[in-house]
Formats: sequence, structure tokens, C-alpha cells
Amino acid sequence: MTKPVSDKKFLRALSGEVFDHPPIWLMRQAGRYLPEYRETRAKAGSFLNLCYTPELAVEVTLQPIRRYGFDASILFSDILVVPDALGQKVWFEEGVGPRLDPITNVAGLKVLDKSRVLDHLKPVFETVRGLRQELPKETALIGFAGAPWTVATYMVGGRGSPDQGAAKAWAYGDPDGFQSLIDLLTEVTGDYLEAQVKAGAEVLQIFDTWAGSLPAVQFRRFCLEPIKALRARLKKSCPEVPVIAFPKGAGAAYETYFKETGVSAISLDTSVDPVWAAKVLQPIGPVQGNLDPLLLVAGGSEMDRAVDHLLKTLGQGPWIFNLGHGIVPQAPPENVERLIKRVRG
Repeated sequence: MTKPVSDKKFLRALSGEVFDHPPIWLMRQAGRYLPEYRETRAKAGSFLNLCYTPELAVEVTLQPIRRYGFDASILFSDILVVPDALGQKVWFEEGVGPRLDPITNVAGLKVLDKSRVLDHLKPVFETVRGLRQELPKETALIGFAGAPWTVATYMVGGRGSPDQGAAKAWAYGDPDGFQSLIDLLTEVTGDYLEAQVKAGAEVLQIFDTWAGSLPAVQFRRFCLEPIKALRARLKKSCPEVPVIAFPKGAGAAYETYFKETGVSAISLDTSVDPVWAAKVLQPIGPVQGNLDPLLLVAGGSEMDRAVDHLLKTLGQGPWIFNLGHGIVPQAPPENVERLIKRVRG
């Protein structure tokens, strides 16, 4: 009998193994829905301080593992630590979200300094090392970063937006100039992810939250190609580490994206039909997802039915149970417990 690639169920699923009861973790499993998180967040003073204080970041990462025993744990941090490390001013306003001093043209790139990134992010790597020591032996550790396009939308717009209009204006009006920002982010994101692996991350996830906002030509240039380049780089530097991509909103482009980027697995947003994903995406490789986070808020029989549908469809192939996006703050912790029991049978 061939020895499994790992004793960790999550890693085995990423290698293509199919389980009667899939491994489970949830995006934003460490977050405001948990009272213990809110208590620790208050101690930190600010959100960025929480991200950059290893003792506190380790604590909030471990909280959902202690409570629920998820099969994987994801480093507690934020995708915007990368522009912060580059030298762009980043801050978080309570009730508003992230704010940045916008960079809207090539001249604005002069304020960015890639040579300071890894030094600035040392606390994040210390958190990863701490987690490898503290996590249960059966729990896999996921490192992560934002995709170049998604991070760029915040850097250019100065905040989140419904249409990523500022980034599109630059990308459409001066595509080569905008490409300079994408290339910079692709390079430093590769540095950042490799450093997480050196510190102990066993899996990497790349979040492209705004992938679905671009039309086909720009999607290929600014979403698909940077991830393809990152994947090629990581295959050389850390070939044993699986990479999961989450091109939220990509729609029918999920198939092309999965095939061409060469990522190990793909995470599905809520809009993706699991029947289609089982037929089209799982033959390419493992998928992850994709329960609507608001079903986790509602709970009850409707959530149960949705979970059962996913188990019946995606459960026949290589699959990691997750949400179609992150847990929302109003999700009752007891509904998360009910969800896990349903998935694990």
C-alpha cells in the first residue's frame, strides 16, 4: 500500500485524495464573529497592530482551531500588509475599512521601495514560525497573499470600491504604466510567499477578490498572467508546497484560469454551480468551497440542505469544504459548530 503524501487530511485532499467526509476550514475563521477574537482585537489597539504583533496574531489564528478543530489554519494577517511594507501609507478606519494614500500613475510608484518589504514583514514570519510550534500536528498551516490585481485596486483607489473604477481608469488609460505596478506586486508577492514557506507555511492561498471585475482581455493580462508567473516561480523555489487560488467572480473563466495558471487547487465563490464545478473543474484538480456565508448566518434546515447538496456533488471528487467567501461578523458561532458536524457526519 502506498504511504499517503501526508498524515494531514487537508494536504492529502490537495494531492487529489477523495474522502467520504472532506477536510474543512473556513475563510475568515479567525474573526469578529468570535467573542474571543473581539477581546484580543481590543487589546491590540488597531487592526494593523494585531497583524504585526506575533503573540496576538498567533492567538487569534489558534482561537478557531481550539474551538472547532478545523483541518487547516490560515495565518492571521491582511493582504494590505504588502503595500504597507512597500511604503504606501495604509490604515484601517473603524466601521469603514482599509484606507490608503492613492497611487494613480507611474510617477506615484516612486514612493514604493521593494527593498524594505521583507524586513518590514518580519513580524508576519515570526507569527508563522510561532504557529508551526503551537498548532496541533494534524492541522495544516496556510500562508497567503493578495493577488497583484486585487492589491493594486486598493493601492490605486485608496479604499475598496464597488467597481474598482480608479484601477480600471489607470489600466485602460495607460496599460503599460499600470503593468509596472502589477509587475512590482508580482515580484514582491513572490518574495513574501517564499518567506512564509521558509518560516513554516505548508500551503499558500492567493486571494484575487476583484478578479471578476475585469473584462476578458484585461482579466488575462492583469489577473491570470501574474498568477501564472507566481505559480511558475513557486514551483521552482518550493515545489512541494501546494498553491490555492481564489479568483472570486471569474465565472466561466474559472476553467481557463485553473488550467493555465497551473495552481494546485481552485477556490470557488458562491456563484459557481457545484454541479458544473464537479463536471468541469474537478477533472483538472481539487476544488475548495463554496457555501454562501449568509447561509451560515441563517443556519437551520436551509443551511443543512445546502451543505448536503455540496456533499453530494463536489464530494465525489477531490474537494475541501469552505465558504464562497469569508465568515461574516454576524454568523452565530453555534451555526459554525452545526456546519462542521454536518460536514464530518
